[in-house]
Amino acid sequence: MFSIQELDRYKRQIMLFGEEGQKRLKEATIFIAGAGGLGSPISIYLAVAGVGRIVLADKDSVELTNLNRQILHFNSDIGERKTTSALRKLKELNPDVTIEVIDTTIDETNVLEIIGDADGIVDAMDNFPTRYLLNSAAYTKKIPFFHGGIRGLCGQATTFIPGKTACLSCIFPHPPPAEVFPVVGVTPGLIGMVQANEVIKYLTGTGELLTDRLFYWDGERATVDEITLEKNPSCPVCGKGDD
Repeated sequence: MFSIQELDRYKRQIMLFGEEGQKRLKEATIFIAGAGGLGSPISIYLAVAGVGRIVLADKDSVELTNLNRQILHFNSDIGERKTTSALRKLKELNPDVTIEVIDTTIDETNVLEIIGDADGIVDAMDNFPTRYLLNSAAYTKKIPFFHGGIRGLCGQATTFIPGKTACLSCIFPHPPPAEVFPVVGVTPGLIGMVQANEVIKYLTGTGELLTDRLFYWDGERATVDEITLEKNPSCPVCGKGDD
């Protein structure tokens, strides 16, 4: 199941998960929506952990204004497609995992197809319309949706499990106004690692997931709050809707 190289690479985490847990990581496919501020640390840490197949979707090219936070991309990558830049870095980080990239805009016509047979969806987006599409897709496919969001020095994360927890539409029934928001690179770094940690726990069956709990990080005060989430029985996605 594992090569000598893999057993050596993952030696310290096999001490935690056992070879069975590492096998679950290797056999998993995770879809990451976005190769930017959140997508960078998420994809890096899932790749080095040994998630066997990572599918990364993004539609943008690398810009200078990205580089204060999008750590997958370097100054020499400016002008290159983010998917191309990400693929090269992630393959170099861990040649034992499969990295697939999709250079496209996620919309209602392709969301189910590009997610494909993934075992989970990670939200690394910067807009709510796409997040709502991913949330609905997760409930259609009955796979977990790992949400993260950032603004300035603050960020949030939670995990939605179809049929068991509230969903994104329960807690955010209406999208916030669209804006170009401020951000410091440490914020997506921290929230992205929380999301990656949730994925690893889910796949290995380790620990307690952030289900029906919103992890809220206030970087200005260096505090963490936990907000209890409740399912909305009238939610059009996971509740009874208008029926």
